[in-house]
Amino acid sequence: MRQSEAKSRIERLRKEIKEYEYYYRVLNKPVISDFEFDLLLNELDTLEKKFPEFITEDSPTRRVGSDLTKEFRQFEHKYPMLSLGNTYNEEELRDFNARVEKVTGGPVEFVCELKFDGASISITYRNGKFLRAITRGDGTKGDDVSLNVKTIRSIPVKVTGDNIPDEFVMRGEILMPRAVFDRLNEERDKEGLPPFANPRNAASGTLKLLDPRIVASRELDCIFYFLLSDDLPHDTHLDNLTEAARWGFRVSENIRLCRSMEEVIIFINHWESERKKLPFDIDGVVIKVNSLTLQEELGFTAKSPRWAIAYKYKAEQVSTRLLSVSFQVGRTGNVTPVANLEPVFLAGSTVKRATLHNADQIALLGLHLNDIVYVEKGGEIIPKIVGVDQSSRNKNAKKVVFIANCPECGTPLIRNEGEANHFCPNYLHCPPQLKGRIEHFISRKAMDIDGLGEETVDLLFSKNLIRNYADLYELKVEQLVPLERLNKKSAENIIRGIKSSLSVPYSRVLFALGIRHVGETVAKTIAGKFRSIDDLMKADFESLTSVNEIGPKITSSIISFFADADNISIINRLRSYGIRFSEEDTKSPESDKLIGKTILISGVFQKHSREEYKNLIEKHGGKNTTSISGITSFILAGENMGPSKKEKAEEMGVLFISENEFLKIIGEE
Repeated sequence: MRQSEAKSRIERLRKEIKEYEYYYRVLNKPVISDFEFDLLLNELDTLEKKFPEFITEDSPTRRVGSDLTKEFRQFEHKYPMLSLGNTYNEEELRDFNARVEKVTGGPVEFVCELKFDGASISITYRNGKFLRAITRGDGTKGDDVSLNVKTIRSIPVKVTGDNIPDEFVMRGEILMPRAVFDRLNEERDKEGLPPFANPRNAASGTLKLLDPRIVASRELDCIFYFLLSDDLPHDTHLDNLTEAARWGFRVSENIRLCRSMEEVIIFINHWESERKKLPFDIDGVVIKVNSLTLQEELGFTAKSPRWAIAYKYKAEQVSTRLLSVSFQVGRTGNVTPVANLEPVFLAGSTVKRATLHNADQIALLGLHLNDIVYVEKGGEIIPKIVGVDQSSRNKNAKKVVFIANCPECGTPLIRNEGEANHFCPNYLHCPPQLKGRIEHFISRKAMDIDGLGEETVDLLFSKNLIRNYADLYELKVEQLVPLERLNKKSAENIIRGIKSSLSVPYSRVLFALGIRHVGETVAKTIAGKFRSIDDLMKADFESLTSVNEIGPKITSSIISFFADADNISIINRLRSYGIRFSEEDTKSPESDKLIGKTILISGVFQKHSREEYKNLIEKHGGKNTTSISGITSFILAGENMGPSKKEKAEEMGVLFISENEFLKIIGEE
């Protein structure tokens, strides 16, 4: 490879890896498997070693991926929280053993532990009491999630026993049991919410919620795997873990001391088949040198310890035939290619389809119709194709090509520069997007129509009973009763829910209309300035952009929405059914204690949820805002307020009001 080619490939790899890390660690939505990620990382590491002139300090090979967010306060780790090196085969394990023995001068004892697939946590205890819990973050500092972690019953807030250091750190993995995960997804399905992808994502996402009460309801668990202190009770890793278990920490029972690499491999092979019997997900085995003295002697690389390694189990893989590729349009217009396969049994279920993500993935795989393809689940709900058996391909096979037009409405697709996905811009008239707008209209924070969910909307749409959200108000019980999965009682509940939505205030109606870029808070701001839908429809670019928080992007979207004749027709129909389209129709504030106050909410609260505080602010005449500006009256500040918001507020001299102070202001004891 030439130097210029290497530089280009290195830059592309870094960009891809950083993007995948963001999806995995921050959004909790992995888009590739661990194995695929490690292949990219290894390729980057190999290229950097071959072309060291292109190495940079911020390269993913030089640092730990980050899950830091702006909503939580950050603290530094006293002991860096590094990643582990990964391996997928016995040969690399033996290479690891050889490297260890070269430094130590002979055989060593290893501790084998199950690699639980959850969210890593580091908890500091001082004088036997819980002090602080922080996430892995970037390895140097992490997010303070103490309030959420304290809701997990298996984590002690106070410990007693012998040999307890004055200050120590326990590292562990926060987990969601499979049974809890399955129950949560059943509940989310009934509520029309998207399911969690896997227990790891659910646990990690729950840990970053801003309401500890929701965290407590998720029944998370924690298993500890590391004790750190300047004054440890024992000289070996296993003895320290055993001691921690005596203090009350939950330590896995499935730990084994191994005196040879053969014993390590036996342990790995045993759990590869037995792991399905565990209540939690594991994705491999962690192998650590037992002696702390030898750990210190072996030391660290820039991002991982030299005395430990993770053996990762490969996702189960099967081969089958690619029959065809179809293209699905999502609610926001994104077009996703889906592979239709000859049915094959994989990881507990029969697989008929697999995601192909986007045009780049199709090109990377070089897919042709009737190819024999390799399929994995890799922890995701929808399986995906990870490879092609090109040796079995028919020479006349037709190449799979990404479509140019929307498969639903025929509109030419668009792909913006720097984006991976193609999308259909015809969001006002494309059927899947129309369904998406109806689903948004009925959602809890919009019209909050009981009895309707995604499946029912799909059913009504397929039976041509609705084509837009105005059609909902013409439905009758006798139209619904004959439909699949519905009966008279459920039909009556739906009609009752639709009628109840007539009392929804104007600001929520604006939000429910689904105007692009108009979220819940922006809708309230607009409703406060333009007191009726008629005023808003007549507003020009200048009058809209003069409103605080309404920029050119939102303004253009609003003007475009009301320029569409179909939208005006739908609004007129909604008006005739009794939908509230003016601020005068809404209730006046119950008090004037917050009149003229613009308030930003930030942090975690004990006595009310953030949503409840938003309602209280409006109830007493105040306005909510999501950004700090010159008109911000004060910040209702809870615990773990985001550092960036706090810093900006301090710079602008904005007042901070605590939860208790706020409740006194509005007269709530």
